[in-house]
Amino acid sequence: MGKPCKLSSPIFLVVLLSILTHGNCHEFSRRLSKKAMGLKREKLSHLHFYFHDIVSGKNPTAVKIAEAAMTNRSATGFGLMAMIDDPLTVGPEPNSKIVGRAQGIYAQASLNDIGLLMVLNFAFVEGKYNGSSLSILGRNSVMSVVREMPIVGGSGLFRFSRGYVQAKTHTFDFKTGDAVVEYNVSVFHY
Repeated sequence: MGKPCKLSSPIFLVVLLSILTHGNCHEFSRRLSKKAMGLKREKLSHLHFYFHDIVSGKNPTAVKIAEAAMTNRSATGFGLMAMIDDPLTVGPEPNSKIVGRAQGIYAQASLNDIGLLMVLNFAFVEGKYNGSSLSILGRNSVMSVVREMPIVGGSGLFRFSRGYVQAKTHTFDFKTGDAVVEYNVSVFHY
């Protein structure tokens, strides 16, 4: 009979652990290299455009998709939800050059004032940002002169982005409900 094999050999233990941990293992998480992901130096960019929220006429870009029951209506419109696909333009004029679309939902989320929950993607269709998007999620206190909402991410050239947007009402038509809102965007991206 030969000698029994000792399992205490350091090389054998490393090989065994390697087989056990990497054999048919499915990793839940791992570290990634910024370089391997194509991430270079982070930049801070400023974007400026106008958001056209059109609720009237034959071709509205914002449509009501839900509303509180008749017995539960509040003075602020609490519970109202709208789906939007609003044009984003270079200038405030309706025929100004389109640089993107604001697509998403806004909902009246406050009982006491006009405070909207904004869940939007700014999908850009012009210039170097064509095909890229920014995602916005935040509170829009409509009666404030300037409202600030966070950028929570993005895609394309805005992958891994973060920052904020400032919204300021340019015009609001009390008769139709249509609005043009000026947006200033400050965004960190790669």
